[in-house]
Amino acid sequence: MRNTVEGAWHRILAEPHGPADSPLSAPFAGLVRAANAEPLLRQLYPWTGMWELHFSRCTESRYTWDVPYIGTLRDSRYYVEGPSRSSPRIAETDSAQAAVAMVIDRRPARCGPAFIGNAEELAAYEKTLGNC
Repeated sequence: MRNTVEGAWHRILAEPHGPADSPLSAPFAGLVRAANAEPLLRQLYPWTGMWELHFSRCTESRYTWDVPYIGTLRDSRYYVEGPSRSSPRIAETDSAQAAVAMVIDRRPARCGPAFIGNAEELAAYEKTLGNC
């Protein structure tokens, strides 16, 4: 598990996200660094899309959608939404660190380290634990 999650973080930290001249590139890179610096998020599986940083409690697709995610706005600001796409926007902020703190405050119980497998396998495993 450790290498899977660490590998995903390494990949996201190392890869460029979109064109270098995009107004979203630098703020998104700062967001990824801020999230990676937080041990509670670093133990989750990160994935990206549409200038958003998502956190999954499992390492394989279909990922979990129970942790809020952070997106980048054109004015170098950030928004926190979720945990699902149908959830309302939680907040907007000028700071990647503040956005990361909002996600940490809203993580579900038993959040981390990431489970090796997909969301269905995680749910089945959690059922065996009881009280889920």
